[in-house]
Amino acid sequence: MKYIKDLFSKKNKNIQESLDLDNLPRHIAIIMDGNGRWAKKRGLPRTAGHKAGVEALREVIRTCSDIGVNYLTLYAFSTENWKRPKSEVSALMQLLVYYLQKEVVQLHKNNVRIKTIGNISALSDEIIEAIGSAIELTRNNTGLVVNIALNYGGRDEIVNVVKSICNEVKMNKLDIDDIDENIVENFLYSKGTPDPDLVIRPSGELRLSNFLLWQIAYSEFWFSDIFWPDFNREYLIDAICDYQKRNRRFGATK
Repeated sequence: MKYIKDLFSKKNKNIQESLDLDNLPRHIAIIMDGNGRWAKKRGLPRTAGHKAGVEALREVIRTCSDIGVNYLTLYAFSTENWKRPKSEVSALMQLLVYYLQKEVVQLHKNNVRIKTIGNISALSDEIIEAIGSAIELTRNNTGLVVNIALNYGGRDEIVNVVKSICNEVKMNKLDIDDIDENIVENFLYSKGTPDPDLVIRPSGELRLSNFLLWQIAYSEFWFSDIFWPDFNREYLIDAICDYQKRNRRFGATK
């Protein structure tokens, strides 16, 4: 709890009263956007922005873990990101390997569990090995679950779900009349993870970019003009406080 007290001391005096630790979003999903523009604004290569984004990631994970958020899903690399210059894709992948190898021991000490969503089979052997090692090391941890979305796309996920269900029907393992939302969710990459309560997107963009299209049906959204490398615990707390002021009705009336 000392870290939480330190966090409050660095924020305005009202933050401790504003943040309700008994009403936290169970699952936060973040579209980590704006690294390239952050770097361009400073006359730096885009890769410098991605490196700076790792610092923001470290602080956000620590804050979520310490205040008691259960799940954090991070949009790290989409199915569309392959369209970027090969040099940038390569740098992103190397940064991912570096982060996993450098941070996983500390994450493990903090009881954080690492998981992934997306088609990681399309990634290099080096990356798959680094991911596998991080997952295995943290498998039995009971704290914050960090889902890293890699080679992930919402439409791709739904297409894979449809194919899987069709195959089950074809093999007479599933009756078509039994298909419902629960069946669909059992074939999602995120199976076993509750839907996000709060989706955060910095950088000023107001779109989903093919992120968790099924899962965010009733998520709350929080947008900011801040670029991801400048995103810190204060912005995260602001987003959570704003979330706590909202009336979530899920289509019903109160």
